[in-house]
Formats: sequence, C-alpha cells, structure tokens
Amino acid sequence: MTLTRKKLPIGIQTFADIIEGGYYYVDKTPHIHRLVEEGKYYFLSRPRRFGKSLLVDTLRCLFEGREALFNGLYIHDKWDWRVQHPVIRLSFADGVIGSREALDQHINELLQAEATRHAVAFDNISIAGRFRELIHKAHQQHGQRVVILVDEYDKPILDNLLTPERARELREGLKNLYSVLKDADPHLAFVLLTGVSKFSKVSLFSGLNNLNDITLDAPLATICGYTDEDIDSVFAPELQALDRNEIRAWYNGYRWGGHEAPSVYNPFDVLLLFQKRLFGAYWFESATPTFLVEVLKQRGVFTPALTAWHSRPALLSRFDVDDIATEALLFQTGYLTIKAIREEIPNRPIYALGFPNQEVEASLNEALLPALGINNDSLDELMVRLPRLLKTADLPGLEAHLKALFAGLPHDWYRNNPIAKYEGHYASVFYSHFAALGLRVTVEDASHHGRVDMTVDFAGHLYLFEFKVVEQLPEGRALQQIKDKGYADKYRGQGKVIHLIGVEFSRDKRQIVGFEVETDAA
Repeated sequence: MTLTRKKLPIGIQTFADIIEGGYYYVDKTPHIHRLVEEGKYYFLSRPRRFGKSLLVDTLRCLFEGREALFNGLYIHDKWDWRVQHPVIRLSFADGVIGSREALDQHINELLQAEATRHAVAFDNISIAGRFRELIHKAHQQHGQRVVILVDEYDKPILDNLLTPERARELREGLKNLYSVLKDADPHLAFVLLTGVSKFSKVSLFSGLNNLNDITLDAPLATICGYTDEDIDSVFAPELQALDRNEIRAWYNGYRWGGHEAPSVYNPFDVLLLFQKRLFGAYWFESATPTFLVEVLKQRGVFTPALTAWHSRPALLSRFDVDDIATEALLFQTGYLTIKAIREEIPNRPIYALGFPNQEVEASLNEALLPALGINNDSLDELMVRLPRLLKTADLPGLEAHLKALFAGLPHDWYRNNPIAKYEGHYASVFYSHFAALGLRVTVEDASHHGRVDMTVDFAGHLYLFEFKVVEQLPEGRALQQIKDKGYADKYRGQGKVIHLIGVEFSRDKRQIVGFEVETDAA
C-alpha cells in the first residue's frame, strides 16, 4: 500500500492554512472540547515551539464558527455551529520589547487592531480602559460573550530577565492589561492565556483567582506536541529510511502530568527531521538560551545533577523576576521534564526531573561547557578526538585527553567563577564534556560532593567511571570502589567490552593525578 505524503507544516501557526493547504495535522480537538465543556478560564505553560500558537488559532477558528475547517475532526459533530463568538486575540510573540513605553505602545496597537476588526470605536485612552471597553462593546454588538486568547503572555518579561528592573516594569505593564479580566466575567465565554513560564498570580494576575492552570493536568498532557501514536499514524509516510528508535531517543520524552501521561515530541524537531532527513538539535538551536546558561553559571549548578533532579510541585510553579527557582526555570523552558512522581507522604508528591531526550542533554551540556571553563577551541578538538579514542578503546589516549582537558582550564577562571567553589566542578566538567557529544551517558550518583559514577556506552564498549577528589596524591580508592560495589555486574552478558576506570582529581593541583584502568572482556 502506497502511503500518501502531505506537506510538512514547518513554522505554520495558522489553523486554516494547515487544513486548507494539504498539510499534516494532528487532531487536538478532543482536548479543546474537554476544555470548553469543563471550564472557562485557563492558563497553559509549554516551552517555545511546542504548538501553543497553533492551539490558540484553532480555538479562534472554532469560536468564530468556521465549520468547514473542522470537517472530519473529533469536535465537528459535538459543536453548535449556529453560535459564533467575538474573539479577541492578543499575541506578544513577535519582536523584542525593551521598555514600558514600547510595551504600552504595542498593547495599544494590538487593542486598536482588534477594535477595528470588531467595528469598535474607543472612548477611553488608558490601556485598561480600552481593553475593558473592547470587551464590553464586542459583547454588545455581537450578542454573544467574548472569547479572550492571549499568546505568549509572558514574552516581554522573559526577554528582559537579565535586566530585572526593566523586567519588573514590563511585568507591571502586563499586569495592568490582565487585571481587566477580573471584573469582565459577565462578558466572557472563554479565556486562555499561554506562555513559557508560569508567573505567580499575585505578581501578574492580581485578583484573577479563577484561572485554572492546566500545565500539569495528566488528561491534557498531550494538548501540545506529538505522541508516539501520532508519529506512527499521522506521519507514517515520513518514516521510511529513518531509525524509529533513534527518533524516539533524540526527540521524545517531554512529559507533563507524571508517568501515567504519555510523553510527547517537540513538533519543530520532528518536522525538520522529516524534511532534512538528518538528526539535529533543531529546537535547541532555534533560540540560544543565553539567560539560562548565565543563571546556571551564576548558581554553580552541578551538571550531573541535571540528570536526576527532585522538586516539589510548588517549586516548579514558582517563577517571578526576583524569585526563580533553578528547577522551575529549567522545567518551564523545556530543558528538564518529569520522569517520575513519588509520594512518600500521601498527597505530597515529589517530582523526579531529568533531560527529556538526547537532543536536550547534549545541546545544553555543550552550551554550558564555556561556563565550565572549556573554550571553543578545546570543544572543537574534543568533538573530533574523544569519539575516536572511545571507539578504539585507546585508554592511554583517553587519559592524556582528559589530563589535557583539565590542564587547559585557565587559573583566572577558578578565581572568578562562582561554580568553582563546589568540589563538584570537576565532576561537572567530566560529565558535561562527554554528554555534549550526544553519547549515551548514565549518571548514577548526582550528589553535590564531587562524586559521580558514570557509564558511557559507545561503539560496543562500556566505560564505567568512578570519580574522586583527593588532596594531592592518588589513593587508589576510585577503581577499588567500582570493583568492591560490583558496578559492572548488571552490564555483563550484553556482549560489550567493559572498562573500569578510576579517576582521582587533586584539589590542590587541579589536575588528574590518578587514572587506573581494568578491562573485563566478559
């Protein structure tokens, strides 16, 4: 049977264009129907390029009653097409706003465009007054309550987080706009605000206590993104000559709502893979996380801990200009995701967080290497040299490579960089420089005390590392610990050569002083 290929909707956020233009479309209307049936005020946080704008535009078309676009979709026979609502859509996705004045101008332009579309003339001159007037008059003129859709509601603040004073000014400007929704309830049919981050209701949504945050609701976990089932059915014509397991390892793994909810793929990654037929860090490279890297550098984050972070739900939701928990920043921007949920105490869950997939783990670690003291020249060299050493199991060469890596860290860097105050810095350099290559790296001890048990699986070889910090001279304890604790036992029988490597780093000399190796061909 010949599968019919369609066009790939790369970068297309307009629902009508996708439906009428012969593009692939994953039906999200079951989720939309649930939202409309169960509530009225919603907030949804998802990382960038996850399809939030397309979701917003789909809702706009639905409430405007554009029935023909929904033929064949789940919601078509469940919607009353006789009712058409006025829709006010505000988007902050385009451009970079750098001042309160520019923000107010942008908001006024958005409100004027919507007023013109709905044949509303303003009597008010303030932003809050105009937004309120637009809602009231649109309701009055159309005879139906208004739908409010706000896309990328937080972008002006996020673009200025490195300048907190400016970010606070922009936050107040947005608060001035959103505060109108509190008293507009009699005129509203449905409200959805989407963005990357979840700013606290106190700081941004003053009084809007009925806003339902659906970010972590398991039934709505796949409202954005593609599931495995979507890839295998909707995109089946595109899978030819691509390794299905590799697609999953590279791009799947984002999870909202715990292990009972399906994981999803970032649509931007998958669509570009299908177009280019090559694996690449498409999502990560689409916007350099300058702010993220700077914050992680300032806070001295122990990078192996990123593979196994734990957090209370309240911390994942805590995000404001002056109070951004590291795990909230990483989770909301899409660099960490939920791997599991534990409840040691009933109804008090703890989230286990980790990298969603190979793309994010490799790309973020590569971006962090300069913050760990590894310059671009060293990075280029290791990208060429390290895979060759591992593939041929050149252990003397690997020892020389690692010693040269640490010797290349400038002494000024140790004095000036706050991350250097942690013993774990040595383990961070060690782990991140392997992970940056996109190798299969497993970290089993992610404590902040400088110890990291790490396994690298590459080209038929398994490298088991134990890492210890000593004062000056090697003590031989690292390799012995691997043997005493039987770390290699669970890997036997896989047909791979196992190399046990004990690495000892001198705190005083800032260099590898012990590198013991034992190879087990069994």
